[in-house]
Amino acid sequence: MWSAASIRFGAFLAPYHPLDADPALQLRRDIDLMQHLDHLGFDEAWIGEHHSTGAEIVPAPEVFIAAAAERTERIRFGTGVVSLPYHHPLITADRITQLDLQTRGRVIFGTGPGKIPLDAHMMGIDPNDQRRRQGEALEAILRLLRGEVVDMETDWFTLRDARTQLPTYDPAGIEVVTASTISPNGSVLAGTHGLSLLSLAAGSPTGFEALDRNWGVYEKVAAEHGHVAARSTWRLVNPMFLAETRADAERAVSRRIGSMAAYVNRQTGANPDWAQTPAGIIDQWRNDTLGEFGQAIIGTPDEAIAQIERLIEKTGGFGTLLILHVDMADWEATKRSYELFASEVIPHFTRRNAGRRASLQFAEDHRDHLIGSLVGALTKAHTDYYGRSEGAQA
Repeated sequence: MWSAASIRFGAFLAPYHPLDADPALQLRRDIDLMQHLDHLGFDEAWIGEHHSTGAEIVPAPEVFIAAAAERTERIRFGTGVVSLPYHHPLITADRITQLDLQTRGRVIFGTGPGKIPLDAHMMGIDPNDQRRRQGEALEAILRLLRGEVVDMETDWFTLRDARTQLPTYDPAGIEVVTASTISPNGSVLAGTHGLSLLSLAAGSPTGFEALDRNWGVYEKVAAEHGHVAARSTWRLVNPMFLAETRADAERAVSRRIGSMAAYVNRQTGANPDWAQTPAGIIDQWRNDTLGEFGQAIIGTPDEAIAQIERLIEKTGGFGTLLILHVDMADWEATKRSYELFASEVIPHFTRRNAGRRASLQFAEDHRDHLIGSLVGALTKAHTDYYGRSEGAQA
C-alpha cells in the first residue's frame, strides 16, 4: 500500500548554468551542492549528459559522480541520463559497473535516447533513429549487466562474445531507470524490461496531464512481460526555488533568471514580451512553462508542499520527487532554498514530527490535570520543606 510518508526527495541537475560565468567554478559549485544535499539528508542527486548549447555543461555524468561520491557519505547518484545512442553498449556497461563498485552501490543507472538536437547532429545521428537505438542498446546492456555473454549486431554496433569483467556491487544488480516525457515511449520501454520510470516533464502542463496515462501504459506493459510496476521506483521532476517569502524568492532569482529564458528562446528564435523583464519571466515560468523546464515553484515551502500534493493527487502516488535544479541565484540563496525544503517540506510528507505533535496535543488536551498535578506537587514540596524547617526550629 502506497503512503505519502514513504516519498523520497532529491535533485536533478542537467546542470543548467548561465553562459557568463567560469565553468570550472560552476562545476565546483555543483559538487559543493552534492555535499550540501548529503548533509541535509536528501536521498538522491541526478546528473545529466549533454554535449552542446552551452548551458548544460556535464558531458560525462560518470566522471562527475565519481568525484561527488568521494565527498559524500550516503546520498545516491543517478545518471540523468546516459544517452544510449551515443555510446557502444559494452563501454556503457563497463563504465557503469566500475562506477557502481567505486561508490559501493550508490549508483542508479538512468537511461534515455538523447535530448539536444545539436548533440545528435554533431555525431551524425538521425533523430528518427534515437529511440530505436536506445531500445537496442538497452537490450544489450541489460544482458551484459546480468553477466550474460552477448552476440548482437545492429546497423550501429556489434557485440561478439561480449561480457563485462566486473560484477555489480550488489549481487541483485544496479537499479536501471528509463526516462519518460510526454509520449508513452519511455513507459513502454521501462515496462517491457521491468525498469524504473523517470518522468522528466512532470512539471509542465502537458507532461503533468500525461502522468496518470503514462503510468497506466507502464503498468499494462509491465504486467504483459511479467514485471511488477512499483510506485516506489517512480520518480517525478519539478523545478523549485524556495525562500522565506515569495518576494524573497523573486529577488534571489531576478538577476540571473534571464539567462535561462535566453537559453530556451535563442534555440527557437523566439523573443516574447514576457522575456523582457525578470518579473515577466518569473510569471511565465510559474503559470505556464519555460521551454523544457515545466512550471516552477518560485516561492515558499508551503507552495512546494501544495505542488507535491497536487502531483500525488494526479498520479495516485510515486516514489521520489526530484527538484529540477537551475543555477539562477547566488550560492547562499541556493543553499538556503534546499535548507528550507529539507527543514519544512520533507517533514510534512515523511511525518517525522508526528510524535512531537502528538505529544504536545496530549499536553494541551490534558492541561488541567497535568498542570493541576504539577501545582499540587510544587505545593506539597513547599509545605514539606518549610514544615520540616519550622519543626526543627521549634
